[in-house]
Amino acid sequence: MATTFVKARKAHVAIHVKNVAASIDFYRKVFGMEPCKVRTGYAKFDVANPPLNFTLNEGAEAGHGALSHLGIQVESTADVLAMRQNWMERGLLPREEMKTECCYALQDKAWVRDPDGNEWEVFAVLEDDLPEKPVAEKSCCGPDCCAPVAP
Repeated sequence: MATTFVKARKAHVAIHVKNVAASIDFYRKVFGMEPCKVRTGYAKFDVANPPLNFTLNEGAEAGHGALSHLGIQVESTADVLAMRQNWMERGLLPREEMKTECCYALQDKAWVRDPDGNEWEVFAVLEDDLPEKPVAEKSCCGPDCCAPVAP
């Protein structure tokens, strides 16, 4: 049987949140747009750049689960800084990690956290496919484990 190539239109991410209204306020600042659909306990953002169908689902399940973090990869450090500035202008408090080794790559990134503790990063890969390190120095992903690389 031959495999048929399917071009995906966009990724879909659905997350549980404790309070849809608070999350709408946060994500309108992250994406710089209004949700395209809002219902009781539900909201949808149809993001063009990056192509993303992103939904918020209110429920008791909200909290830390298997989700590590969410991210948007951009082309350059200038793009990371521009997105960080956009987030600041929209009232968010981003933190940045420049020249950090994460996921076996050297990256520049900025982070924000939503009302339920979900972490979002915008990042640019500066150098990829770094070698594996001993367990004590393991490269990882997530805002709590990345550390800047010494110049």
